[in-house]
Amino acid sequence: MKINRVPKASPDALPELAAFLEPFAPLFRRHTSRDSMERYLTGLLSDLPHKTADTIAAAVAGTSTERLQHLLTDAAWDVQALDEARVKQLLAIHPLTAGILVLDDTGLPKKGTESVGVAAQYSGTLGKIGNCQVVVSAEYLADDPTSSTPFHWPVSAQLFVPESWVADDERRKRTHVPAELGEQTKPEIALGLLDLARQWGMPIQAVVVDAGYGDNPNFLAGLDERQVPYVCAVQSTFGVRLPDEVRAAKEHLPTYGGRGQPRKPRPAPLYSVKELIEAQPEDAWQTIGWREGTKGTMQAQVLALRVHWATGSQLHSTSHSRVHTGPEGWLLAERPVPAPTSQESATTEPVPQDGTAKQEAAGEQEAEKTKYWFSSLPPDTSLERLVTLAHARWVIEQFYEDAKQECGLDDFQGRRWDGLHRHLALVMLAYSFLALQRLQLPLPVGEAFPPLRHA
Repeated sequence: MKINRVPKASPDALPELAAFLEPFAPLFRRHTSRDSMERYLTGLLSDLPHKTADTIAAAVAGTSTERLQHLLTDAAWDVQALDEARVKQLLAIHPLTAGILVLDDTGLPKKGTESVGVAAQYSGTLGKIGNCQVVVSAEYLADDPTSSTPFHWPVSAQLFVPESWVADDERRKRTHVPAELGEQTKPEIALGLLDLARQWGMPIQAVVVDAGYGDNPNFLAGLDERQVPYVCAVQSTFGVRLPDEVRAAKEHLPTYGGRGQPRKPRPAPLYSVKELIEAQPEDAWQTIGWREGTKGTMQAQVLALRVHWATGSQLHSTSHSRVHTGPEGWLLAERPVPAPTSQESATTEPVPQDGTAKQEAAGEQEAEKTKYWFSSLPPDTSLERLVTLAHARWVIEQFYEDAKQECGLDDFQGRRWDGLHRHLALVMLAYSFLALQRLQLPLPVGEAFPPLRHA
């Protein structure tokens, strides 16, 4: 039996959406492409459970699957030009003097093997290695102390091409991967997105990333070369050197005795952030409240030291390729606020025979909960400011979650490079529209986050 589907959306554009899209119309040469772009965004903003060219065409009047597929593959428009125009339009609508750029990646699970860049690789979305595509993206957070509703929106995104795809010319050609695109790591893609953001005139006060990027020496060196301040999460094994010992190593160079090859200078001792933090006295920890949450002020115990990020042990000379001592910055450590213990339990309860073992186990659990960051921010930066920036990554996590649930970020079913990136650009356009609408509407009491503070 044939079932007639009644379109859910009107053939006329929503007035607010039409006004938002008007500045981008010149980027689409033909009016049919402009119409298809508006229809596609209308579908992305709908309540469809899955947002593909097929489902959107079935639910939105005035378009077809063929028209939407043409928009994503063969129509004449440039993804990067749309991203740039959107970024500049958002900055014009809501002028900013400072902001935070958050870089991260997300997995788009796939069942087949033909979609561009799909491979068995780790996905934070899946929480394990799985068949997926991985997209690296940048999110911009307004650092506006006068606002109680942080304004944030996506900047741009690029697919990570796994090693198994890089040298496979047949698959690259079949999925339209640009011929000039060579092997790129995720940190290299992230630095490229940072370069785009700066090129487009975005005021960036700091870059924030997780340990997947912060633990990468080449990524940190890239940020240092660009002289962009940053707050990077790192693992407990991340290497650092103490400023006094770095200065002493530079001042006390080995003397030449006149025989044999001259001794080469050695770097200062290298420490892991875990061993350095564990060596600090207990009273060095401070309790800091960094944001108002639904259950009250979110607090943590924090400790900060001035260090240099570094690689390479004293077994190698300072000229060895493995040895690097980066600029001086902050090592920030954070752990949960210890649960209060009653005086009664401390004085009357007998200590079991294995109490020492239990105390050691508790200490190990506490160490596992400790988080670390390295930041290039200046010495006069307050502890509150460091903690606030370290936690700014929530905005890109919110983007991934909301864009997947509300805008069809992971619903694209095409196989081509250009099709995927066009879908990503249109999803980011839809999300930016929603971000502006949210900015203009008052939030219910209790849902607004406090601004990022310059304390």
